[in-house]
Amino acid sequence: MAIAPLSGLTILDLSRVLSGPYCTMLAADMGARVIKIEHPEGGDDTRAWGPPFLEGESAYYLSINRNKESVAVDFKTEGGRRVIDALLARADVLVENFRPGTLDRLGLGYQAVAAQHPDIVYVSISGFGQNGPRRDEAGYDAVAQAEGGLMSVTGTADGPAVRVGVAIADIASGMFAFQGLLLALLAKARTGRGQLVDVSLLDAVTALMSYQAGRYLATGQSPPRSGNQHLTIAPYDTFDTRDGVLVLAVGNDRQWQTLCATLGLASLGATPEFRTNEGRVVHYAALRQALESVFRARSLGDLVATLRAAGVPCGAVRSVAEAMSDPQILARAMVETVAHPSIGPLQVLGLPVKLSDTPGGVRTPPPRLGEHTRQVLSGDLGLTDEEIEHLKAARAIA
Repeated sequence: MAIAPLSGLTILDLSRVLSGPYCTMLAADMGARVIKIEHPEGGDDTRAWGPPFLEGESAYYLSINRNKESVAVDFKTEGGRRVIDALLARADVLVENFRPGTLDRLGLGYQAVAAQHPDIVYVSISGFGQNGPRRDEAGYDAVAQAEGGLMSVTGTADGPAVRVGVAIADIASGMFAFQGLLLALLAKARTGRGQLVDVSLLDAVTALMSYQAGRYLATGQSPPRSGNQHLTIAPYDTFDTRDGVLVLAVGNDRQWQTLCATLGLASLGATPEFRTNEGRVVHYAALRQALESVFRARSLGDLVATLRAAGVPCGAVRSVAEAMSDPQILARAMVETVAHPSIGPLQVLGLPVKLSDTPGGVRTPPPRLGEHTRQVLSGDLGLTDEEIEHLKAARAIA
């Protein structure tokens, strides 16, 4: 059996909610051992987020915590802190997403940990980063989307700014944190030293602005909201059909001519204003009006099949249920099933990165709160049953 690329790596995960757990899930999927530290009373905040719940487990929590071990420790207690210190001595990476300064006050900030463990890779995810005038503020996905400019370009031109349908600031910061974790490990392989990986939600959203930010930086003008229309490519938009919504993604002039020929719109393809992408962007209102009448007269299934066969990029706007049952998604193992001790067969998303020689995988279900506390304390730290019961009586663990 192939060895996953991060096998042998141990991550002490002090994070909660989404950004940190998403980062550590990506690492765990690729073979890292992730010891998820949770407060004995309630654990990760997302355990209470719902409905829906499956046998008392939050669907939100279940979506981002597979392949991990849960150890319930209150590291504000003396006994709990000893447990954390002992685990730190065995860890390669620490991941946290507390507000900057919080762990410093507990003696678990980067400087204190690095002084004892100079080879540690210490990943900090926060709302606004470890420096700057807003360093001390708490971070929330919606705020980062709003203040990073993302909401201003999301929504219809005549409607309000809206949030992306998933917590993209949290998810992107988790992905960037995983990237930083890997880069720091590569550097450590050369130097023998760990380092601080500093990622913020606001930075992540700013980075995602890419060509929209580039548009502003080039012109000095903020991009407007344009709904599903692309501001620099046409036709690249959604269109109503007789029984659904079509997504059209015509990316060049050749595809445009193919679209016109396939749908019997030779005169539209020959219109001088529409021959080039630039012309189609400039005269988009007239172009859209001409296309709408054609699309509304045909069924979505017929249009998608016809255009795909001709090589015109298109698709249907589908529900989550429809997407999760798509043969291509299933063929790519993007929905997998894992056995959960109380739920039974549990469906989770699969891995988007497929490695040919050293693949990752979904090995274990999201852990129940404190499921591995005794196992880790006895097996890894060598604590006796009596010592474990003493910590439990002191409410340091659960």
